[in-house]
Amino acid sequence: MLDAEGDLSDCLFADFDFSHGAVAAVSGGSDSTALLFLLKDHLDLIAPAAKLLAVTIDHGLRPNSAAEARTVASVCAEHGITHRTLAWSGPKPSTGLPAAAREARYRLLAEAAEEEGIRLILTGHTADDQAETVLMRQARDEGVRDAEVLEGGRGLAGMAPATLYDWRVWIARPFLGTRRAALREMLKRRGIGWIEDPTNVDQRFERPRVRASLAGADGERRFEEAIARTRQAAAEREALGRRAAALIGAFASRPASGLIRLDRDFVASEDSAAAIYALRILLATVGGVSFLADEARCRALFQRLRSGTLCATLSRTVVDARRAGIFLYREARNLPVVPAEDQAIWDGRRRITLSDRSAGLVIGPLGSAAAKRLVVEGGAPAAMLRKALAAEPAAWRGGEGLDFAGADARPRPMAVAPVVSPFACFLPSFDLLPAAAVATLIGAPALPALPCRGHDRSGAWAKA
Repeated sequence: MLDAEGDLSDCLFADFDFSHGAVAAVSGGSDSTALLFLLKDHLDLIAPAAKLLAVTIDHGLRPNSAAEARTVASVCAEHGITHRTLAWSGPKPSTGLPAAAREARYRLLAEAAEEEGIRLILTGHTADDQAETVLMRQARDEGVRDAEVLEGGRGLAGMAPATLYDWRVWIARPFLGTRRAALREMLKRRGIGWIEDPTNVDQRFERPRVRASLAGADGERRFEEAIARTRQAAAEREALGRRAAALIGAFASRPASGLIRLDRDFVASEDSAAAIYALRILLATVGGVSFLADEARCRALFQRLRSGTLCATLSRTVVDARRAGIFLYREARNLPVVPAEDQAIWDGRRRITLSDRSAGLVIGPLGSAAAKRLVVEGGAPAAMLRKALAAEPAAWRGGEGLDFAGADARPRPMAVAPVVSPFACFLPSFDLLPAAAVATLIGAPALPALPCRGHDRSGAWAKA
């Protein structure tokens, strides 16, 4: 862990690929301000032609937020750094505000990055943030249910060193092995100020309370214990994902779009923990659910699958276990019919790309009547193949079905790409292997390469 300036910028950023530039998320606080200047130092020395864009998100949640954004813009202008302020506009939810603000922040950062042709966003989360996050998650019996805080204790791995957003832009956290105090000392030595967010000390909020507790008499011990716990949980999470990916590669196939077949040997695996985890991911993917299938219910289902044949539903997915295999397909309930929108994700399962002939289209399920007219072939009973295909998206105009991806070779008003539902929005680098295995299985686009050469299991980049 780094505690002095020295070669700080080189150690933190040497393993990153900046060939497409970088977006620095800068709120004006000490951590993000340190990120901005250390990153600029590194790029000036190593890659002076690389594009650096500082982006401040004004959430509009505090009276001084706009003024703080202007302060960051002024600092950037003084040092020749391109800067943009993006506002989170529109109504704010009455519940779940922190999660909504986080999602808006990453969406706006990703949009800014893509507009500039940049594939990498850097944030200033530190080792202190990591410890606080783990302690907060530990204090919650069931954890925070979002894409990066998964059930079964896996959230104790903490924040991932990198997260793929929307399957297209990487969000990296190079400071996860660096203490906030070291960054502030560096800023003080250079005479660089920062903005103090009053909510960081507001004891009405959970994180400031945890932060204050870490500043107490036994704070350093609790910090070290939290980081050690994070390293262990991250190692376990990656190992479980590696084993689950191997099982998916060995025992899963796709007889048709929307249908997955598992060999009976899948449930005979001695590694039941990995098999249950793989099943949770597959159920969520087939059902178009953004959270993994409930662990306890999935464990019970797994035991029943070992006993013989059955037909059950979990996470909007029909599980039809026969002698010929275990088949998974989307249940025929609550399938959406919505106006066609380019790049929208339909039913949590399929990304829709529209052609120029898309005016007036709606996207809905193909339906059983149309599916019965299809000639189906594959390693599954014909009736089951048609049930799976009936839940696939089709283009409709005025009640007339115009298209079904895979039905024939006619020009189509849309293209359809599968998505790995539980990881479609946020894919932590801990979970790359199982996500990649499922993407290969269902024909989803390949994962973009990691923006760095590697990281260790503590959540810190290899040289950080």
